[in-house]
Amino acid sequence: MTTARSIHDMGQSKKAAASGWIGSALEYYDFFIYATAASLIFPQIFFPSDNPTVAIVASLATYGVGYVARPIGAFVLGHWGDTHGRKTVLIICMFLMGISTMAVGILPTYQQVGVWAPILLVALRLVQGFAVAGEISGASSMILEHAPFGRRGFYASFTLQGVQAGQILAAAVFLPLAHYMPTEAFNSWGWRIPFLLSFFVIVAGYIIRREVDETPAFTREDERGETPRAPIIQAIKLNWKDMLRVICMALMNVIPVVATIFGAAYAVQSAYGIGFAKDVYLWIPVLGNMLAVFVIPFVGNLSDKVGRKPPIIVGSLCSGLLAFGYLYAISIKNVPLAILLSLLMWGVVYQGYNAIFPSFYPELFPTRTRVSAMAISQNIGTTITALLPALFATVAPPGSANIPLTVGAIAFGITVIAALAAVTARETYRISIDDLGNPDAVPMPRADYERRRGGDGRGRRGSELTAAGGGAQRHSGA
Repeated sequence: MTTARSIHDMGQSKKAAASGWIGSALEYYDFFIYATAASLIFPQIFFPSDNPTVAIVASLATYGVGYVARPIGAFVLGHWGDTHGRKTVLIICMFLMGISTMAVGILPTYQQVGVWAPILLVALRLVQGFAVAGEISGASSMILEHAPFGRRGFYASFTLQGVQAGQILAAAVFLPLAHYMPTEAFNSWGWRIPFLLSFFVIVAGYIIRREVDETPAFTREDERGETPRAPIIQAIKLNWKDMLRVICMALMNVIPVVATIFGAAYAVQSAYGIGFAKDVYLWIPVLGNMLAVFVIPFVGNLSDKVGRKPPIIVGSLCSGLLAFGYLYAISIKNVPLAILLSLLMWGVVYQGYNAIFPSFYPELFPTRTRVSAMAISQNIGTTITALLPALFATVAPPGSANIPLTVGAIAFGITVIAALAAVTARETYRISIDDLGNPDAVPMPRADYERRRGGDGRGRRGSELTAAGGGAQRHSGA
């Protein structure tokens, strides 16, 4: 019986990780094809203007609009995830994202319907932002609560590995279209193809996610009648300090903003005078994300050995410093150097943060408010950074001097804030899953932790609970 149960639990751990990976990949494919189009295409077809700066700022602002809707989605979807389960909310997110993205692919342009084109575009972007708000927090919580003991960092990192894969897919779909299609045809209808392909996102995502069981942690609370009626209120009342820390750490989204959004506009838009070819520039996020896919599980596994905080602190500060060099490489029109620094900044160093937050954030909160607390705080932080592309284009517009220094200084200052937030947070990797979110919980002694991991990290989460007893008092003598 025990063996059969262990096999079942391990199977669910792998299914949960696969569901998080594939679901995040598909949803963020949707989200990032919009980001790519906002930098490369939308200024010309949805925001035509005699002033190219106005068109660029307006287009990048619609990218930020999607993030404005994320806190609202976080409140609604986070509440749903904590009261109705992780599995249900992830399926809802999938349908909302897929349908809204497909609709972008059939929108008329400004030349066809005038001002209604950007209005409809903004409305659909709001739906996208609302939908994606519950994805990372829901998927991370599901994987974390299914994960084997001592492997929460490794398993939860698959959520973000899926996000990177989605970005690869988004850019990879645009690459052959931008390269092989005539410019007129690409700007007319070719850009619509990636959006219409989202039909497959809906079908594939539903098939995958329906196979995963609800998590044991949520099921136990539900059976005991302990699921809260108002998890958001409880989260703010009991965990507001950690929510504030997550908001500050989530400002690290500034790095992908610099790399893929402002960086794309700076390198490609003719008004800046750099002149990177669209298909050449698209290789920067593709290669960076390809490298990140390999780096993320390694860093996630490392965090199960050394803790969550060290990789986040080092990754934050070093990627912020590399932003200067990356933008400088674009400014001197050095494509190989820009690609190399992108690989270092985004593909390697930034993953010290990116691979860890899917385990670190939910570990800061208790089961009953985990999805709400993480979703709300993370999405507030990313919403702030999503307004940065328009800010960058405003303070460093085409024709201005010292663009790499100006934008790089803002980016580095933000990464310092994120690192300081991580410094003040408590370490979580050796805290039992039932004690997560309890500020008085005492970490398991390192020797016991390593022994219970079984050396190879394949011990079940359930064995942790059985061996450790119950409640925060279990380690009071440590």
